[in-house]
Amino acid sequence: MTILLESCQIAPAPGGAAELSLPMTFIDIFWLHFHPIRRLLFYEFPCSKAYFLETLVPKLKESLSLALKHYLPLAGNLVYPSNTEKKPIIRYVAGESVSVSIAESANDFDNLVGNHARDADQFYDFMPQLQLTTDESGDKLLQLLAVQVTLFPGRGVCIGLTNHHSAGDANSIVGFLRSWASISKHGGDEELLMTQAPIFPLPTNRVRATYVLNESAIKKLKDAVLSRNPGLVHTSSFVVMAAHIWTCLVRSLAAGEEERADDDSDELQTFLFAVDSRARSDPPVPGNYFGNCLSYGMVRIRHQDLVGNEGFFLAAESIADVIKKQVSGSARVDLYSTDFGWGKVRKLETLTIDGEKYAMSLCKAGASEGGLEVGLSLPKVKMDAFAAAFADGIKGS
Repeated sequence: MTILLESCQIAPAPGGAAELSLPMTFIDIFWLHFHPIRRLLFYEFPCSKAYFLETLVPKLKESLSLALKHYLPLAGNLVYPSNTEKKPIIRYVAGESVSVSIAESANDFDNLVGNHARDADQFYDFMPQLQLTTDESGDKLLQLLAVQVTLFPGRGVCIGLTNHHSAGDANSIVGFLRSWASISKHGGDEELLMTQAPIFPLPTNRVRATYVLNESAIKKLKDAVLSRNPGLVHTSSFVVMAAHIWTCLVRSLAAGEEERADDDSDELQTFLFAVDSRARSDPPVPGNYFGNCLSYGMVRIRHQDLVGNEGFFLAAESIADVIKKQVSGSARVDLYSTDFGWGKVRKLETLTIDGEKYAMSLCKAGASEGGLEVGLSLPKVKMDAFAAAFADGIKGS
C-alpha cells in the first residue's frame, strides 16, 4: 500500500529567464504523440519517516528548484494552440512549475529491486502523472515533467520521473537528472555553472524482469559470432546483446498461443533500435544541447530464418551491417551513477516499455562492470519462455 503524504509545485530558482518559447524541431515533432517516458530509480538508503520528511525531502525540493533554473523548458508546458493553424511549442512562463508528489509505501522494497519476474502493475504506485490543463485562450497545456519521491521506511527511497519525449531524449533527461543529483549531493549549483497525457491503463497483465549480460557472457557471444564470421566488423556489445535478445524473444512469443501456421514462416520480423545522432551531426551538436537528437536503425529477417539454428548469427550480422552503413552507435545511457548523496542507484526500472507490444530497455549494468542490463515487460507465460531461451542461448553460444 502506498500513501500520498504531500503534493506540491516546485518552480525554478530565481535568476533564470522570465519566459522561454522553443519552436519544435522536426525531430521533436516526431515524438509529439508518443506516450510519456517513465523511469524509477530505487536507492537503498535506510532512513526514518522523520528524517525523510524533515531533511531529505526539503533538500530534494531545494536542489530540484536550482536544477530547473538551468533546465527551464522542463518547468514549462507543451502548448497545443486552440488555433489549429499554429504549431505546438514548448513554452516556459515565470510562475510555472513541476508537480512533485511525496509518498510512503509499505511494499516489499527487496522484491521491487530484484531481477526476477515481478507483477508490472505494482510499480505504478510510485509513478507521477503529467497534468493536462486548458488556459483562458483555449490552448491546451501539457506538463513536460512530473516527479514522485517515495519512502520505504527503514529500507530505501524511490524517485519516479515522468517526462514527455518532445522535451528531450534519454541523454538530455539523464543530463538533467545528474545535474539535480549533483546539486543535491554537493549543496549547490556552482559545478553546473562551471500529445495528450494518457493515464497508463491498468492492469498491464504483465510481469517485469531484468536480464544482465556480464562482460564474460558478452565476450562469449562475440567469440561465437567472430568464429563463424571472422571478417565481421562492428561486432560490438550492443550487436551481440541485441541479436541474442531478439532471437530469444521471437522464439518465446509462441508460448501460450496456438502453433503458428506454416504460411507464417515467411513473415518478416522487425528489430528497431534508437540511435544517438549527436556524433554524426554536421555541424556538430554542442555538448550542452538539450532536446531530441535520435535516429533509428531497422533490421528485418524472415521468421523461419530467425528462429532457426543460425538465427542468432544472422541477426548479429544483419544488425552489425546496419550500424556499419547507417549509424554510429546505440542510444545507451548510464543512470546507475546518479547519486543524490545516498550512493548509487540500487535498481532502475523503465516503465515505458509496458506500453509497447514488445520492447526492451537498455542501460549499463549497475552491478556488473562492462556488462549490459536489459529490462523486459511481457505476459507471464511468455516471460517464462524467454527466460529459458535466454539462459540456453548463453550456454550454447
